[in-house]
Amino acid sequence: MADGQYVIHLSDVLPEPPETPGDVEVAVVGQLNLPDQGAETYELLLRFTKVALQAIQDAGARIRFIDVTDDAEPDYAAIQAADAIVVLGGGDVESSLYGHHDEVPNEYGVDPRSDERQIRVIREAIDQDAALVAICRGSQLLNVASGGTLIPDLVPSELHRGSGGDPIFKDEEINLVADSIIGRIFEGREQLVVRSGHHQAVGEVAPSLRVTAVAHDGIVEGTQHTDREWVWGVQWHPEDSDGSADDRRVFFAAVVAEARRRAARR
Repeated sequence: MADGQYVIHLSDVLPEPPETPGDVEVAVVGQLNLPDQGAETYELLLRFTKVALQAIQDAGARIRFIDVTDDAEPDYAAIQAADAIVVLGGGDVESSLYGHHDEVPNEYGVDPRSDERQIRVIREAIDQDAALVAICRGSQLLNVASGGTLIPDLVPSELHRGSGGDPIFKDEEINLVADSIIGRIFEGREQLVVRSGHHQAVGEVAPSLRVTAVAHDGIVEGTQHTDREWVWGVQWHPEDSDGSADDRRVFFAAVVAEARRRAARR
């Protein structure tokens, strides 16, 4: 796992408790420590996880964080008992899970145990028609868990990831499908400028999913389940603090609003 110098602890990412506890619970399922984790990955995972958790708390929810890289087995029942579930990004998905058996260029952070755990969370959420949103790696896992494939290494990748010594994460304009969950969240906007830094992406879309956002080069940037009320994913990183703070608030406020709607009908 991560080098001792670059280990992230749960206490490093949890926000300070609010004066008034949130009225709903959001289970956030992520990776804190990847195999051979170095300084760059450490800084990104730390920053993105902290920003995501703070945004969810600021929107009025309590947080249950589950680190799938921890030795302890996740409490799957507690995850599904939450009012909504967020699956965060992280390392690459084990390529054999989507039928790819050749070497993967630029592969990093592969952790089969994390894949297994997060796929279980996603499949159980689908089975129970829970409220689930999956981000970046999470969105890729949503497709794999549903029977789709991934593009192992994007070529060319300039639209989606910095290269040649530039920062990995960059602004990217993507097109939204209006008649979709993400399209309704950002109602009235046909495009979004988002933060991207991925070298993999959804390939063949699973039969139970449909495309809800697309990059200018045709790469799938968002999907949602065709037969579930609120199961969807995005390839970009709304939790990147270098992106739009307003869009981040809108995104995570929608998650908490759906959690409240679910809680009210229990």
